[in-house]
Amino acid sequence: MKNIIPVESITDKIFEIRGYKVMLDSELAKLYGVATGQLKRAVRRNKDRFPHDFMFQLTPEEFNVLRCQFGISKGRGGSRYMPFAFTEQGVSMLSAVLNSPTAVEISIHITRAFIRLRQMLYEDETLRNAIEGLEKRVKKNERDIHLALKVIQQVLIPPQDPEPKKPNKKMGFSPPDKKK
Repeated sequence: MKNIIPVESITDKIFEIRGYKVMLDSELAKLYGVATGQLKRAVRRNKDRFPHDFMFQLTPEEFNVLRCQFGISKGRGGSRYMPFAFTEQGVSMLSAVLNSPTAVEISIHITRAFIRLRQMLYEDETLRNAIEGLEKRVKKNERDIHLALKVIQQVLIPPQDPEPKKPNKKMGFSPPDKKK
């Protein structure tokens, strides 16, 4: 491929949805140089090549969250259908379905971007230690907050007496009553 695509420009288009790192069909279509509709038709013709862990369709709620968090536009007039999200394996399968030299080469660049993203997340010892430390602190804080809420609840609810109290007897010396 004559135009080298910077890995960073691809990693910016990788999102996490349902616990998977994915790319949306519209972004992949741009990279492959095909229309989004053409890409979707190729996928629908080869449904058996795209199990759920390779590709899935976003729900309207997921798409709205993505649009709000990352500023993804609806495009001109918006799409009538929710986008497909492709995992790394789905992107590889997509290059086979599109069956062009460009698709194969782009797939290689995208796979490298996924690999680089994984390396950045897992090989950075400092980042991993910081995340683990943060998780421990959050768990400790959750326990402390839970304990504090229990104490507050106990203070707010007055204890109920099991039996009514009898009047106290007077203490000390009292002179006898004078009767005449």
